[in-house]
Parts: sequence; C-alpha cells; structure tokens
Amino acid sequence: MRIGIVGNGRMGRMIDTLCAQGDEFEVAGFVGPGACASLGEIDAIDAALDFSYPGNLDMLLAVGRARHLPLVIGTTGLDKAQGEAIHAASREIPIVWADNFSTGVTVLSRLVREAAAALGEDFDIEIVETHHRLKEDAPSGTAKMLLSGIDPNGEHEVIYGREGRPGKRGREIGVHALRGGTVAGEHSVRFFGQMEEIELRHRADSREIFARGALRAAAFAAKAQPGLYSMEDVLFGGK
Repeated sequence: MRIGIVGNGRMGRMIDTLCAQGDEFEVAGFVGPGACASLGEIDAIDAALDFSYPGNLDMLLAVGRARHLPLVIGTTGLDKAQGEAIHAASREIPIVWADNFSTGVTVLSRLVREAAAALGEDFDIEIVETHHRLKEDAPSGTAKMLLSGIDPNGEHEVIYGREGRPGKRGREIGVHALRGGTVAGEHSVRFFGQMEEIELRHRADSREIFARGALRAAAFAAKAQPGLYSMEDVLFGGK
C-alpha cells in the first residue's frame, strides 16, 4: 500500500521508519520543508496521512477529493470551519479523523464513556493530561476527546485548573494540563464517589504507538466507503 504523508516532522518520520521495517506499506513521498509542496505532487498513492498543521487542510481535502483518496487526519488545532470542511469532504471520500491514534487511548475513551454513564452524578470527575515541554496546545486533543465522551451535551461546567477560592464544587468537570520533560503522553480520568474512587489511565512510552495506529487507520480507510470515521470505527468494526 503506497501512502503519502503530509508533514515530515516527528510523526511523519516515525511512520516512515515503521513502513521501512515491514512490507505492508511504502511511503511514496512527503509534503513539507525540503520535500513536496503539495500532496498533488506525489503520484500513485492509495491513501494520505496528515500530521502537519492546520494550514495544510485545504490542500489535503482538495487533492483528496480530486483523486478520491482515503485520508487519515491527525493534525490538531483545527477550527470549527475546518471541522465542517472535513465533514463535507467525507461525503465523497473515506476519512479517519482522530485526535489520538493510539489503540490503547481508543479503548480508554470507550471505557471512560461507559463508566461516566454508569456512575452518573454521584461521582465527581477530573481529567489530567501530561505531555512533553514542547507541546504547544493545552489541553490536549485527547483530553478534549475524553471530555466530549463523558459529557457529550455539555451539561457540566468545565474548569481548567483552579486557583484562589473557587468555593464548593459545582456540577463541573476539572481538566488539567501538565507540561515537562519528554513525556510522550499520559491521560487519566478519575471518578470520585463517596468513600471510593476509580481511576482509568493510559500512558504512552513512545510516539511509535500513534504511528502504528495511524497506519492501521490507513488500511481501514483504504477499504471503507465514503464517510467520516473515528479510531473506534477502526478498532470496533466501523459504522
């Protein structure tokens, strides 16, 4: 399977390394500094993976639609209009769009959602995420994904850290971002009840897990019908 990679940073290079170790995938080219200026310059590919920056999205979707390419989108920091553009393009081509391509995080997300539904309002919920000192956005896209799964209708107030005298806890979910060192990524969701606590946690020791998940998503997208898919679709059978 020949793939094009938009973004030749750490994730792009990691995907390239994994592809070179096996015979299932071949990297046909990169889009980024010192490489191709557009995905359209890369010939004969079966899918494209985007781990770059939001400014590349218009190009990615345009080439994807023109060439009927399955897409895997892992770029974070996209705005509402860009999300709507992805939804529109998915009516013509298969797109797997996720904030986190780890299979473990995908399972964590499902477990957290089911736990929150089962425990109800008797438990207070806090989300804590930790990443390396160079990460630019906070909270992480994965933390936002976990929050959305816990509270899909936005019924709770979201508290990003606490200071001063916040007073008695209300109907809220706390979200906290820690930054330091070289941490690849850690996410925990804690449910605090009366005299009991449940913690669900995932730790990434290497970015390789995200690259492996992205390639799994590419293989899924290459066989899928047009539509917008998540990593849960990839792992649990699709829509």
